[in-house]
Amino acid sequence: MKIILKLLLISILFASCKTQNIYESKTATNDQSTFMYDASYQYKIRKDDKISISVWGEDNLSVGSTYGIYNSNEVYGKWLMVDAYGNIEVPKIGTKNVLNKTVPELKEEIKMDLKKWLVNPILDIKVLNKEITVLGEVKSPNAIKVDTDNVTLLQIISKAGGIDSYANLKCVKILRQEGENVRVTNLDLTTDADILNTNVILHPGDVVIVPSKKNKEFDKRISVIIPFTTAITAASIVIGLF
Repeated sequence: MKIILKLLLISILFASCKTQNIYESKTATNDQSTFMYDASYQYKIRKDDKISISVWGEDNLSVGSTYGIYNSNEVYGKWLMVDAYGNIEVPKIGTKNVLNKTVPELKEEIKMDLKKWLVNPILDIKVLNKEITVLGEVKSPNAIKVDTDNVTLLQIISKAGGIDSYANLKCVKILRQEGENVRVTNLDLTTDADILNTNVILHPGDVVIVPSKKNKEFDKRISVIIPFTTAITAASIVIGLF
């Protein structure tokens, strides 16, 4: 009877060690076709994007110009914000809808508009807030800024400081917003059978989730329980008094 009581006490203390990995959802949609490499992909401008426009030799037509040192970059708040209607206010040109346009498309349109005043406008346009978010078991979870439209999964994980020791590489998730829909794919990075499928190309706006192994929470709780071993001993002493 004493042994049963002791085992029961210890089992109650360890019952809370049971853990569940919140990232491992059986209902997640594994939509791998969305994440296949697309050589023709180009980022399309979205609401709330920050855009800089640089016109060579024309500071009065530039916002956040990369050509000059006094009218430069996001640090000083020099950008045009895409509003809720997908518009920006371009100097001298006025209101322009940029929603769902690629940078080359917008550049060509503005260049044609500027030809009313300039013979051969030299133009550069940048989206300043392109980023990929990395969450979970990496050394530096963060929103990572990217300059290109295509970057590999392993490159982004490297920029986040690399994989942490508790990372569950069998179920890495990538989330991608497409209109009102969110596409999800699950990747197993422990196999090298097809590196082209696992080292997928990410796009700005993607979210990478590296989940934790199920024993992480167990190990954390064990580290909390170990200092209380004296309490278990005391309880055993009390039981021994019966």
